[in-house]
Amino acid sequence: MGAIQQAALARGYTLGQIKKANEDAWDTQPEGFSNTIRWNVGHIYVSTEEFLSQALDQYEPSHGDWFSFFKSGSSPSTWQDTPPSAEDLVVALKEQGKRIPQVVEGQLDRVLESPISIGKLLTMNTVDEVLQFIAWHEGIHAGVIDGLARITK
Repeated sequence: MGAIQQAALARGYTLGQIKKANEDAWDTQPEGFSNTIRWNVGHIYVSTEEFLSQALDQYEPSHGDWFSFFKSGSSPSTWQDTPPSAEDLVVALKEQGKRIPQVVEGQLDRVLESPISIGKLLTMNTVDEVLQFIAWHEGIHAGVIDGLARITK
């Protein structure tokens, strides 16, 4: 399975987990969890935008005003403003899922001008490697969404 298919599979799984979650619980942060369903959904979106814009010069990230809510290290407990609605986040995820294959098609073998590193453990050198990481990262957060949806029922 190629990276484009992996990303599509991860996005389909994520949307399925979101659909199962009770929207009333999107902002509940149970003990033992560092964030909420809303944060994880937004984090998937924002992280994907960030990584794609780093990998592809022509990729313009959408919803830049969401980054402060959902970037790594952020937390709902520090939000000063109202975050995007569940509906807006889901619409954005669906749109992004359609956009990804269009922007990476024919670019997967492209070597990045500046490799992207995640700590000392991972360095991504091609668009393909970035897209594989995006799919893996999304799967992790979709699993957290699943756990949060189960515990908040």
